[in-house]
Amino acid sequence: MADLTTLGVLFGYGVESTAGTKPTAFTKMSRCKSIGGIDLAQENIDVSCLEDLITKYSKGRQDTGGDWSVTFLSDGIAGVKTMMSAYATGATAGKATWFEVYIPNMTDGFYVIAEPGTKIPLPEIGDNAALEFPISLTIAEYRGLETAILPA
Repeated sequence: MADLTTLGVLFGYGVESTAGTKPTAFTKMSRCKSIGGIDLAQENIDVSCLEDLITKYSKGRQDTGGDWSVTFLSDGIAGVKTMMSAYATGATAGKATWFEVYIPNMTDGFYVIAEPGTKIPLPEIGDNAALEFPISLTIAEYRGLETAILPA
């Protein structure tokens, strides 16, 4: 496989039809400008005892930090509002919202179960610049790579 580029990457969301089950279809969110990365910091568990002269550690959980930012241009705001509404409806029924980062020419996509805020933030506004809206998502569960589903 040749090295990939970010050209043609798609961002989509899907609300579970059955609680706890990955959606079978994802809705493409238009005008996505950038998708923040998710680091997996490795936590360490101190397993030292009194007789240990040097601290000993065991591998702990991986931590996403809980925050994820996705930026849209102004023409994508209608789609963000639709996603927020779908999330609210699903959450009321006990169903999670999944997000997919679809990368062309990859068999797998990156999946994250996350929760959007309830309001769209006021973006930073500068001289002679595109109006960009960073949307903050709270990561409920990082699923990582799973079989890709083309967002439509």
